[in-house]
Parts: sequence; structure tokens; C-alpha cells
Amino acid sequence: MSKRRIRTSIILLMWVITLLLSACTSGNNSAKPAEEPNKATTKVEQPDQAKKTLSYWSELNGNAASVKPNIQDIPFFQEWQKRTGVRLTFIQPPSNQAKEAMNVLLASGDLPDMMEYEWDNYPGGSEKAINDGYILKLNDLIDKHAPNLKKYLSEHPEIDKQVKTDNGSYYVFPFIRGDELLRTYQGPIIRLDWLQELGLQTPTTIDEWYTVLKAFKEKKGVAAPLTFLGVPNPLFGIEGGAFVGAYGIKKGFYLDNGQVKYGPMEEGYKQFLATFRKWYAEGLIDKNIATVDTKTLDANMISGRSGATIWNAGAGIGKWQPIVQDKEKAALLGPAPYPVLIKGDKPKFGQRSYAYVGTGGVAISSKSKNAEAAAKLLDYGYSDEGHMLFNFGIEGISYDMEGGYPRYTDLILRNPNKLAPSQALSLYNRASYFGPFVQDVRYMEQYYTLPQQREAIQVWANTDVDSHTLPQMPKTELESAELSSIMIDVMTLVDEMSLKIILGVEPLDAFDTYVSKIKASKIDRAIQIQKSALDRYYKR
Repeated sequence: MSKRRIRTSIILLMWVITLLLSACTSGNNSAKPAEEPNKATTKVEQPDQAKKTLSYWSELNGNAASVKPNIQDIPFFQEWQKRTGVRLTFIQPPSNQAKEAMNVLLASGDLPDMMEYEWDNYPGGSEKAINDGYILKLNDLIDKHAPNLKKYLSEHPEIDKQVKTDNGSYYVFPFIRGDELLRTYQGPIIRLDWLQELGLQTPTTIDEWYTVLKAFKEKKGVAAPLTFLGVPNPLFGIEGGAFVGAYGIKKGFYLDNGQVKYGPMEEGYKQFLATFRKWYAEGLIDKNIATVDTKTLDANMISGRSGATIWNAGAGIGKWQPIVQDKEKAALLGPAPYPVLIKGDKPKFGQRSYAYVGTGGVAISSKSKNAEAAAKLLDYGYSDEGHMLFNFGIEGISYDMEGGYPRYTDLILRNPNKLAPSQALSLYNRASYFGPFVQDVRYMEQYYTLPQQREAIQVWANTDVDSHTLPQMPKTELESAELSSIMIDVMTLVDEMSLKIILGVEPLDAFDTYVSKIKASKIDRAIQIQKSALDRYYKR
């Protein structure tokens, strides 16, 4: 291990220990009760055992963090405690460091009651996290103490199949997208006003994108025409299929005529790297390609340092448009289709989420002495009342009921403090990100207030991604452990070599050597594991 990694691990360990000690010893870290709303809220009575202080580990959503840096100051979390009678202390990792912080937390052995994390990414899989003694198998707790979640899963057997391990173990209180329309929310975004100014059409092909980005650079003087997320790993922003998908592959596993393939070892990936290498050399891609986080992305698009990116309809277009337009009245951000090579072709790939994703699921720690109370607290999000809180917030404050329809108030859509709807929403509910609840499509119907946001969903959804996407399929503990072990090495190779080729550190011909290294890292075995899991999934 390098000295830098050792030093980072020590710093994270000290940080976790400090937070855990403060959570256990100080009442100041627990969330303050929410101020009394204008309209009374209904409080769910909990048994005495639920009226305890429980600890909750979670990263804070970026939109909320841009307004209030601490979870305990977010009105939603205050209201959740108030309604359930459960007091929470929060353990909050540094922004964009959740994975590293979780590794250190688990190593410490001093675990909080609940942990909101991508448990599907635990080395060896969620079943191994159970068997390693970190999180609880939730079957009995859900059966006895989570009637709302139990009812939902019984009514939605396809989702129930996805939220269990291959051994039938429930391991989190899941985040579930409750409507097909909620599954697409991300894609290419571009400055439409700049296109109009330069006499250009919205690009649809790789060649047209090159023309547009070059014009942004040379005629508009834009420093970084194309920018996208480079954390938590390089090229993170294109993993939904943007640009790389034009070459018929994806930066990950995918289906091709029923066969499981791994994109970064295919010839199409070499062609993609050649394109980005050329664009980077000409200054068309952000020079900070490996370090762009959400704050940097916001700054790039708001300041005009960049004119195109891959991001969300809400946290991207919805957040940036009013800010940019406040500076430039003619400014207009809008969607572009996922690029293809041949004009008129339908994109093969694009962002499309599963109804259930591992992100945002909340596990109960095996160390918790309050597992029953934690289960009841988490089950609240699946109740009728909890559904409204998680999706719309506090009636009379963040929404009003109009003819049976929950409409967001001006506090959310036209915030008096000039917060973007994405920021205001993240303070009062969790509809615009993740958590232990079922997302309501009525959130999206109002959240996308701009016509270009609603257009974006239609444009980005016009792909063949469903026929090329592996289903959300559980694997056995042994398979998960082996797959995880293989992919740690493979993904490290992919990320390092991709960057080296794009940045010009390595020649394009190095791709062939790099593919040999991927094969030596047992990628064929990883593909076989995916295929076996796929076969079992179809038989379930």
C-alpha cells in the first residue's frame, strides 16, 4: 500500500472514531426537533421501545449539502424523527468518500444501528456482509415489524425477487422507483443558446459532437467544452452509455444478442478511447477529467466554463437553468440525444435505472441493540403517511393537497431564497434522491417544471437500452466474493489504462496489452458468473 493510501486510511479512521465517540457521548449531535409547521402533522404512535436514540450512518445528498452541510439540520430528517418518536444521531462521511469511510467504519467494528449504503457493492455481495457479521438478515424483522414493506413486496413479486439475495435473504429496507417514468432521468445536456448563436443543430452523432465542441472552444472561447463526473472513479459520468455507447458497447457488463459481454475489452472501447484521446488533446474535454465532482460540475456549467455535460434533468437542467438565466437572459440549457455513429440510428445504450437499485438501501447493523425499533422506523417510509413525507414533505409547508393531488408549494418550486427546486426538495423530502421508500411519479410531474426537462426524459429514454441491460440479479455468496475479487483488479486496470490512453500518457496501441491483462485477471470467469446468475434469474 502506498504511503498516500496509508495516510488517507489513518485520517479516515480518526474521523470515524471521532464521529462515533461524539455520537455516543454528546446530545448535541442528535437532530433538533423540527419547528412546528403551519399545519399540524399526524404523529405515528410508537411503542416505548421505539422511543430511543438510534444511530444512522449516511452520506448527505449534494443538493441538500449545498444549503445545509449537516444532516441534523435538514427539515426532512427532523420531521421524520418527530412523527415516529425516534431520536437519531447521524454519522456523516465526507462528501464523495462514502466507500472509503464505510471500509474504515466496518474495520473499526463499532457500528451504528443503521447504515444507508450501496450494500450490493460490498466485496462478496450483501449475503457475505450478513455472514461477515456486519448487517442483519432482515427476514424475521420484516415479517414481524415491517408490515408496510411486507405488504408492498407481496403485491410486487418482481421487485421482491430483486431485493433478496440468491439465498432468499432480505438485507436492506430498499429504495424503489414506483413508476416506469422514474427510471430515466439522466443524459447529455448542452447550451442550446450557444448552438443557436453559432448556427449549429443539436448534435446527434459523434462527428456532430466534435464539430459543436470545437466551435464552443474556438468561437466561444470555452475552457472545457465537455465536462462530466470523474469521481468516484474515472469516466464515471459516461457509465450510463453516453459517447461510449455510440461504439456499440458499455463501460461494464451488457447483453449482446443474449450473450453477456464486458465492454472495456471489446474493439469498440478502443475506438471510444481514440475519440476521447483526440478530443482531450484538442482541449475539448475538461482537463480535470479525473477529478470532476458534483460541485465542480455545477461550477463548470453555471460559470460557462463548460457548454455540455452528462447529468440529470433535475439536479442539472433544473438546478442550473435559473441560475445561468439570471446572469444571461438568453441562456438555455436543454437535452441532446445519446450520440450514435451513423445519423438516424437509435442509440443502443443510455441511462435507465432498475426499479430497485442497491443505492439508498438501509441495512440494520448486527451490532444494533435496537433492531426492532430500527425496523419500525424504516418501515414508516412504506406506510401511506410515510410515503407522503418521503415524497412530498410536510403538508402546508412543502405541499398542499388540491383535489386529492399533492402539489408542491412555492417554497419548493419558487423558493423565496432563490433555491433551485432540486435544493428545496432535498431539504423537505427525499423524492429527488434515494432512501427507504417507494418513489412517487407525482414528484417528477411537478419537479420538472421546465419544458426542456420534460423533453429531456423523452429524448433520453429513446434508446434500446432495455434489450442490452442485465436484470438486477442476485448471486450466491461464493459467486459474489469471486466476482468482486476479479472486478476490483479488472476495474482498476480499466480506469488506469483508460485515463493513460485518453491523456496521451500511453499510446493507443497499449489497448491490446491492456486487454491481455484484463483476460489474465480472469474476466472470462466474471462473465461466466454473470451468465450463470442470469440463467438462474430467468428460471426463478
